[in-house]
Amino acid sequence: MIKKLVLATALTLIPAAVFAQNPDGARGGALSGGAAGAVGGAIVGGPVGAVVGGVGGAVAGGIVGDNTPRFKQYVVQQRVPSYTYSNDVEVGTVLPSRGVVYHTVPREYGVSKYRYTVVNDRTVLVEPKTRRVVQIIE
Repeated sequence: MIKKLVLATALTLIPAAVFAQNPDGARGGALSGGAAGAVGGAIVGGPVGAVVGGVGGAVAGGIVGDNTPRFKQYVVQQRVPSYTYSNDVEVGTVLPSRGVVYHTVPREYGVSKYRYTVVNDRTVLVEPKTRRVVQIIE
């Protein structure tokens, strides 16, 4: 019964979360990431999974849904050169302070607090102050 209640609550929140706006006017971000994570977690792990998934999705924020292929195409059109990094690039990797060029993410993608770059031919979102990779756009 609790699983059904959590799943029903999470499913109810998705439409509101997807269309919610951040203070800067952009859609999505941590709110939609949190809702998507909560639903995924509820399906896999019940109530506890919903809580863990919701927190994980909200922390990542990132580009979600239909914005992902659009953003990938945007980056290709910008002809951003790929930075060659000698290690594997994963979420959490801190990129070097020199040599990497970071670009502003257009507001329409809902993650204006991050920057993007291309590393080892993979588009990544980066937290600008720490240079930590927060999302790899696949």
